[in-house]
Amino acid sequence: MRRPPWLWCAGLAAYVFLYAPLVLVVVYSFNDSRLNAQWVGFTFAWYAKLFQNEQMLLAARNSLLIALAASAVSTALGTMAGFSLHRHRPRLLPALVLATIAIPEILMAVSLLIFFVLLNITLGMVSIVLAHITFCTGFVALVVRARLAGMDESLTEAARDLGGTPAQAFRWVTLPLIMPGIVAGALMAFTLSLDDFVITFFTAGVGSSTLPLQIYTMVKIAVTPEVNAVSTLLMLLTLTLILIATRLSPSVLRTDTRQ
Repeated sequence: MRRPPWLWCAGLAAYVFLYAPLVLVVVYSFNDSRLNAQWVGFTFAWYAKLFQNEQMLLAARNSLLIALAASAVSTALGTMAGFSLHRHRPRLLPALVLATIAIPEILMAVSLLIFFVLLNITLGMVSIVLAHITFCTGFVALVVRARLAGMDESLTEAARDLGGTPAQAFRWVTLPLIMPGIVAGALMAFTLSLDDFVITFFTAGVGSSTLPLQIYTMVKIAVTPEVNAVSTLLMLLTLTLILIATRLSPSVLRTDTRQ
């Protein structure tokens, strides 16, 4: 069926509205001018200056450490939660898992801040990691659950019929089959942790700045090509991880929509 021209125009306008600002950020990261008012010339100087910025490098190191720790723990917890959601179907667990995804991010940030203050937990790297684990676990659980929903249960039953224990059937049959979903969930958790700003802003302490927080600090002064450069690198890393996660688990969104 031939689509009307106005529909193509509307779709094109929507894509331009969504992605034109991202393209401008990438283009102006190569602008040979301190100001972004007009294009002057092409240069890689801002990327060289970026890698000489000690504060930016420290923020990048903090972001990577936090993302690695949060994704590792949330992947383990999310895999167990996803397996329980699919196999045992507990009544309360779905609400607990979906709550961390559905509630507004600002509400979760304030709640976590109050929680850490009540427990007398010093705000810093540890509080950020705990906060990121909290909201990343739900995303991993949904990805793993979607992978389990598309798995052939007869394979696990065959392993049990051949004398395998439940642990052996999970180790040698179920786990290899759902491993793409686990890896996709881990990559998603890493990406979400790396890019998070709101929750990190409320739970970070002195000396625990991350890349999003450092970019926010620089933007308050002026949007320089150096800010565009670090934004371009962060965007490239994020898109790469998202593409890998999508290729590993292409049916996640369809499964979650049906459920």
